[in-house]
Amino acid sequence: MREIVEKVKTKTRIPVYERSVENVLSAVLASDDIWRIVDLSEEPLPLVVAILETLNELGYVSFEDGVKLTERGLSFLEEMGIGKRVDYTCTHCAGKTVDLNPFSDLLEQFKEITKDRPQPKHEFDQAYVTPETTIARVVLMHIRGDLENKEVFVLGDDDLTSIALMLSGLPKRIAVLDIDERLTKFIERVADEIGYNDIDIFTFDLRKPLPDYALHKFDTFITDPPETIEAIRAFVGRGIATLKGPRCAGYFGITRRESSLDKWREIQRLLINEFNVVITDVIRNFNEYVNWGYAEETRAWRLIPIKSLPKHNWYKSYMFRIETLEGSRGFEDEITVGSELYNDEEASTT
Repeated sequence: MREIVEKVKTKTRIPVYERSVENVLSAVLASDDIWRIVDLSEEPLPLVVAILETLNELGYVSFEDGVKLTERGLSFLEEMGIGKRVDYTCTHCAGKTVDLNPFSDLLEQFKEITKDRPQPKHEFDQAYVTPETTIARVVLMHIRGDLENKEVFVLGDDDLTSIALMLSGLPKRIAVLDIDERLTKFIERVADEIGYNDIDIFTFDLRKPLPDYALHKFDTFITDPPETIEAIRAFVGRGIATLKGPRCAGYFGITRRESSLDKWREIQRLLINEFNVVITDVIRNFNEYVNWGYAEETRAWRLIPIKSLPKHNWYKSYMFRIETLEGSRGFEDEITVGSELYNDEEASTT
């Protein structure tokens, strides 16, 4: 195992452990689909590729008609006591911890109203979640007391969460901003069609400091940031800056597909040490993303040794919920970085 780890280290700067290799091998036992292997292993895609390439070079896996274990690979797994990765996620809630059945009408209404939504643009690193995920976010915020008669800010809205919030009728007021004018115009059109007036919609680049109308005026925020440390600081920090004060809440997603546990530690340090907030919830694979139409333009496509488009929704993220306390603070400075806001060693969807 040490030989494998040391060889992987020559291919990537992402931290690699014996457990990383075990996770990938366990996933290969469960599936020969490279996207599903990334999904099941819960390691960053570039690291999974580096591990698979190393295993291939050492004769443990082949890349013929998918990722397949060789006889040598099967013997190695038996010797190491590595078993197949299994998935016993709750079939009722899909692991989201919330029941969507009481909100089935809201889900169907949301699906109908968003069926002609703008499609993701690569230049903005866009991707949107399933309709079920969007409604589950509304339900989660509602049961945590962060939605009914609250003022809610949505920072970036590929997922059209603001529309689900409008349809729910629960918030007192909604504000939404996004850099993509296609999205803000679509949200504006829907608000007009359903006669919803308590919403402010802005086309805005979050690299710029938030204007005064957005600062310290909201009870809850939700955002879905790119996963560099700078992007987390920009998006989550801006979100915290919109909140009124102590005991307000924020929601955002972090993946294992583009973030190693080493990066998670840095994100948690940022949240606790710089923003001085409390992490109250981390829900595994809460956010499930629809496969975007530009997969062949991404770094993931350039990296994977088997060029096949995903057949299932492989990209998922954990839902984080945070709360503010006395002394919590957001981030209000201008972001001066360029493409590195979206890119680091672990990125794969850019």
